[in-house]
Amino acid sequence: MRTVTRALLCSAAGVFAVTEAPAADVPATLPVKARPVEYVKVCTLYGAGFWYVPGTDTCIKIGAYVKLQTEYNATNAPFMLGVAVNGAGDTGGRHTRTDTSPFTWNQRGVISFDMRTQTDYGTLRSYVDIGEQTQASDTFAGTNASAAPVSIFNSRAFIQFAGFTAGRIRSFFDMYFQGTYTFSAQRFANDTSPTGIVGAAYTWQFGGGLSASVSVEDNGQGAGGRGRSTVNLSTPALDVGSNTFDIKGVEFFDPVVNLRLDQAWGFVGVSAAAHDASGGFFQPGLNGATALLEGNGHPGDAWGFAVSPAFLINNPFGLAGDAVGAQGVWSKGAAGYATPIFGPTAVFGSGLNVGLGWLEEGVFTTGSGVHLTTVWSFNAAYEHRWNPQWRTSVYGGMVGVQYDSAAKAAICANANTATPTAFAAASIRNISNCDPNFSLSEVGTRTLWNPVPDLDIGVDLVWWHLNTAFAGTAVLGQNGAKPPGTYRISDQDALSAIFRIQRNFLY
Repeated sequence: MRTVTRALLCSAAGVFAVTEAPAADVPATLPVKARPVEYVKVCTLYGAGFWYVPGTDTCIKIGAYVKLQTEYNATNAPFMLGVAVNGAGDTGGRHTRTDTSPFTWNQRGVISFDMRTQTDYGTLRSYVDIGEQTQASDTFAGTNASAAPVSIFNSRAFIQFAGFTAGRIRSFFDMYFQGTYTFSAQRFANDTSPTGIVGAAYTWQFGGGLSASVSVEDNGQGAGGRGRSTVNLSTPALDVGSNTFDIKGVEFFDPVVNLRLDQAWGFVGVSAAAHDASGGFFQPGLNGATALLEGNGHPGDAWGFAVSPAFLINNPFGLAGDAVGAQGVWSKGAAGYATPIFGPTAVFGSGLNVGLGWLEEGVFTTGSGVHLTTVWSFNAAYEHRWNPQWRTSVYGGMVGVQYDSAAKAAICANANTATPTAFAAASIRNISNCDPNFSLSEVGTRTLWNPVPDLDIGVDLVWWHLNTAFAGTAVLGQNGAKPPGTYRISDQDALSAIFRIQRNFLY
């Protein structure tokens, strides 16, 4: 046995000796030693989900969310059918077979990138998200089903460095976001959390959770700005379906300031903003001119403002996981801080019934200055956690629109005739009780189920109320499938339901 083993070992040694000899003569065929693998390392500086980008000292987190939402008797916003959207009337408020679908839906997919690097000046952070949205609108009935709009959007794209924040941000006017506790649209404030706003800011940290910020932010309607909706009443500017705005061009951003205290128990803060609500040119002009010309003259510049207190309390009444919060906004000539609504609202009821309202941040006539509109809003919510999987919130809000006596007189001049001064004659005339003030209110409740972490399944039930001060009669022209005739102008109500399923991953 030993003889056989010795023979095998000698044979093997001979084979290796033979195979190694040529290799020594051809160094190029030797295996190249692989470089050390640079494994991805977890970054613990900024919380869960961050990792070091190989070869750098930058940490990155990739997040995402996907959702499907459907609404009954509500817009895609979602909100009460008929309330002004982007300066025009929402035609779903007609409630006819061809103007309104009882169900609407909204699908979204969003991905985010959060990149952070430590520097001698503190953390350098850049953040961006981008999403895709497909939705069917409340005016989807009677149209080609393949026309459901698909859009690409982004709500954040900003840089933070040494106290500065610049890009597409959440407004520094906003502090409390009711959307955390409801699926319904935020019409009783105008928090920019869902869409973002273009701006630049600097924040001072005083210690102990106390901070102050100053920023300049988009004051136009584009890209989710705060809005410019001044109306020239010298021509028929108010319609049931749309408004004719006459505004001065955007010359600068809105200045915004805030002061807040953040603690483990929640936060309390106050913010303020100024807003340019100046009009364009007089039309028709002085001396008989009818065209929109520089020589017609223009009203003086008019600056509005808004102020807002807000608070949020965690674990109120000693109930762990619960939260209660509220925010109020009072504005004059800066309606876009109190609500995203602007333009005409027309909510039709059964038969010849309709609720009307117009929201303009300012109105003027030829030869007059701009009369700024007072708009206030309030919203609050309370959420209770029954257990780690179930929670229920109760919420409410209100927005009010008030014109001063001069603005009312200009709007209502000759209202009870066939040719009202401010109203498009084909739209509305012979108004028995002209009072453009109105308000909207809501009360709702949402229950959310989290069967597993990061998966939300919930239902939201909400009641909306439109209170119109017109409260009389008016002759309306044909509006879509709604026939012309003498309509009774009265308050309108709506009860809606919203369902959502959403998966969040490090977002």
